[in-house]
Amino acid sequence: MSPYDPSAFPPFAVTVDLVVLTVRRHQLCALVVRRGEAPFQGRWALPGGFVRGDEDLAAAAARELGEETGLCAHDPGSPVPDGGAHLEQLATYGDPGRDPRMRVVSVAHLVLAPDLPAPRPGGDAHGARWAAVGDLLDGDPAGVVGAPGDDDQALAFDHARILADGVERARSKIEYSSLATAFCPPEFTVGELRRVYEAVWGVALDPRNFHRKVTGTPGFLVPAGGTTTRQGGRPAQLFRAGGATLLNPPMLRPEV
Repeated sequence: MSPYDPSAFPPFAVTVDLVVLTVRRHQLCALVVRRGEAPFQGRWALPGGFVRGDEDLAAAAARELGEETGLCAHDPGSPVPDGGAHLEQLATYGDPGRDPRMRVVSVAHLVLAPDLPAPRPGGDAHGARWAAVGDLLDGDPAGVVGAPGDDDQALAFDHARILADGVERARSKIEYSSLATAFCPPEFTVGELRRVYEAVWGVALDPRNFHRKVTGTPGFLVPAGGTTTRQGGRPAQLFRAGGATLLNPPMLRPEV
């Protein structure tokens, strides 16, 4: 067998990009950072960074998540702990022209967490904010990589495409899994859970039908043993996420 020659292959870098989604004021929002350095200096982008030589992809994603949000990643197969976030690998993006500096392959990760506070920029970012997903995708719906001087409202690199893929992953997974509870606090009402579905799917749901479906799905919700009036009106029963990871029957997305 011929000896392996590493110099025969061009070098490339590996990054992780994070699609961090939360529900704020009944809107599905994503975390974006203002780039402080070229390329795309001054443009909004998804948080992320280069994978270090001594870490694997999961460790790099968890590190970036902690630096950008202060959240800790957790096992996707277990409930979200207090101060934690659901983190899962989304997809890999390797178009040769996606980064003008060099050949860069990005392994994107999806992060879901309850209503998060105002973000603090870290690293080389000059600003950070929560932005409505609809506004971000309207700015660059095709997710096309543009030149650094193009429309300043469009996301940098191919991040609009990555964001769109992350949003669709979240929309589809809450149909057949209990992932919607990752957007909720440890104890929540059925009404609060319904507003998560409405924000993620972008549709209005019938409250009675929704209550019947979620409380009738085995293992989806378990009573927390208390009530709350934080949403106004009569006291509403509090629930916690149950042990089920897959929903049977699924919560099918309404056709719009």
